[in-house]
Amino acid sequence: MLKEIFISSSIVILLLSGCASKTGPEYDADSYSQIKKVQTGVVLKSRPVSIKDDGSGKVIGAIVGAVLGSTVGSNTGTRLATVGGALAGGVVGSEIGKANASELTIKLDNGETVVVVAKGVNIVAGDKVRIIKDGNKAATVDVVY
Repeated sequence: MLKEIFISSSIVILLLSGCASKTGPEYDADSYSQIKKVQTGVVLKSRPVSIKDDGSGKVIGAIVGAVLGSTVGSNTGTRLATVGGALAGGVVGSEIGKANASELTIKLDNGETVVVVAKGVNIVAGDKVRIIKDGNKAATVDVVY
């Protein structure tokens, strides 16, 4: 009984954590008050890419897989199912943890050409974009209308 409650709670927590809404870009606690640079330009080329899992998807998948595997069988079978569940969960979690992104080649207004990888944006060649730079990183890239 305790095992079922733990599994159910774990699944609910994982599902709810995936539903957290964000209204905009997320800044680190150290960089939110620093002055950022803004650059604008026109996208010359856009191609879809994926960003590898940072490890969190693999870890969460392995934990969920191990917990689910531990509910199967008895004695040696339970141990094997737990290990198998952890391995399978890690592989699945790693795939789920990938993020869709776009690699953008941008001709800046100052004449310089840069390449920026931006997560979850729908930007195509010809779009006028604004890049907010945080040091040497692109904090956000969005279309200028």
